[in-house]
Amino acid sequence: MALPTGLKNICLLVIAWVYLSFTAGAARAETTSWLGTWGCAPQLTEPGNMPPAPGLAGNTLRQIVRVSVGGKQLRLRFSNAFGNSPVEIESVHLALCPGDKATSTIDPSTVKALAFHGNPSITIPAGEMIWSDPLDFDLPALTNLTVTMSFGAVPTKVTGHPGSRTTSYILSGNAVTATNTADAAKTAHWYFLTSVDVRNDNSGAAVVALGDSITDGRGTTTDGNNRWPDVLAARLHANPATAGVSVINMGIGGNGIFGGLGPAARLRFDGDVLDQSGARWFILFEGVNDIGGGHNPNIATNLIKEYEHFVEKAHARNIRAYGATITPFGRSFYYSPAHEAARQQVNAWIRTNKLFDAVIDFDAAVRDPAAPANIQKQYDVGDHLHLNPAGYRALGDSIDLKLFSQ
Repeated sequence: MALPTGLKNICLLVIAWVYLSFTAGAARAETTSWLGTWGCAPQLTEPGNMPPAPGLAGNTLRQIVRVSVGGKQLRLRFSNAFGNSPVEIESVHLALCPGDKATSTIDPSTVKALAFHGNPSITIPAGEMIWSDPLDFDLPALTNLTVTMSFGAVPTKVTGHPGSRTTSYILSGNAVTATNTADAAKTAHWYFLTSVDVRNDNSGAAVVALGDSITDGRGTTTDGNNRWPDVLAARLHANPATAGVSVINMGIGGNGIFGGLGPAARLRFDGDVLDQSGARWFILFEGVNDIGGGHNPNIATNLIKEYEHFVEKAHARNIRAYGATITPFGRSFYYSPAHEAARQQVNAWIRTNKLFDAVIDFDAAVRDPAAPANIQKQYDVGDHLHLNPAGYRALGDSIDLKLFSQ
């Protein structure tokens, strides 16, 4: 039966209103999204890197992270991925550090509390992670953010990131708003906290650095934030064309593509790279531990195959892939003629392959022209494998910023 003309017109208007409301809502959703501004790669904390006394259970942990880009709204991710029981987070307060230094001191006027599904507390089951609710928070770029957490029960297997190169503070009892941390126990590790995202208007994007201890920053200054990804973040921010580009450091000390400390890179690639909020580029700078830590005559070929797999997966997600050459390790405990030959084979492929969208030649940035198997003395931290702050600056300064306007 045909509808009367008047009723038919009303129905059409209702349908049009519903459609327009839906598309307008979708458009609003598409114009804002989350962008990772800081992150660390989670792993099972080794016995020697566990929280010192008084421990975390029933106590308070203050951690400091340096974000890359800023925003007016943020969210944080906490992980219990490697836990053997739930972790009880009773409250989390955020605040800015006064000045430019990473310290336990907070600016009281900036303190705000996080919520989880509208509640101040959250219990994260073993093997899981959780995002906080969005929080309105004025977060400037290149700022030290304090994240202070009070705990109930804590698993005996702790998810964390040992290579923080940043001091964390443990206080007895619930002290989330404490301004005086003179009595705090200190430790250079992060625990449970893995990501900080900011709300973005789609003008920004993230570059994810996948690597080992040379990306994680071994040899840098504690609380100095002078790893090569930090150098890159500062350069991107200072350049108007790339000021909205964030840097997420997914380095793990001792990590390898196929093994080493923490989850192997081939196992953590999806979570640590592809799933980062707003990822548009990734830099692959890993393989030295696979080469130097074993005696596999096929290691170069195996690495190249895995690199190819990484690039294919990145391209499938519209993420541009940049390959970084492996830096020298001559005179180090990793050196042998066979290991050097493998490094040269891998680097030659990185420089000439047609899969990477660009090459970042870290090897050329720090090698000794008179002895190319060695790091320049001015960049060597002393073990002939890792760099000092000047060496990390050389790496960060060698990257063409035009790569991140594509």
